[in-house]
Amino acid sequence: MKISTTFDYAATPQQVFAMLADMEFQNRKCTATGALSHSVSVSPQGDRTLIVNHRDMPTDSFPDFVKSMVGTTLAVTETQDWGPPDPDGSRQGTITVDLGGAPLDLVGVLSLAPAGEGSLECIDAHLKAKIPLIGGKIEKAAAPAIESAIRVERETGQAWLRKAK
Repeated sequence: MKISTTFDYAATPQQVFAMLADMEFQNRKCTATGALSHSVSVSPQGDRTLIVNHRDMPTDSFPDFVKSMVGTTLAVTETQDWGPPDPDGSRQGTITVDLGGAPLDLVGVLSLAPAGEGSLECIDAHLKAKIPLIGGKIEKAAAPAIESAIRVERETGQAWLRKAK
């Protein structure tokens, strides 16, 4: 199942990336998504930046058939691997989300680019269940929680950037 979204930020790509690579922003994002507990790391890797979040998420909003497979919490590991900036501040990267204990993962690409007075961050990913026959049902059940987390990240980022001005 394809999951794509675009965040429109009223800030330059350099300012948006500085936010994304800020430990405090990543902690706020994890808290805002409802994580029961979390840990964050932001690591320069040569000309790349690796951002990793580990979150324990409640599964109470999941359908019963999904909860029966994963339990009352789900260990989520999100990894963003961002490349170096272009002269205009644009960046490309990858995103992977491993849903520990669930036969499901998300893999995709990230981009950050100038747009008018601000910038756009785009996520283009595929959510894939690794169970034959009922995989599509699992993907459809999980997609709303993932899309909600993406919306929360956008709202958290927009609020962060408004306060930074």
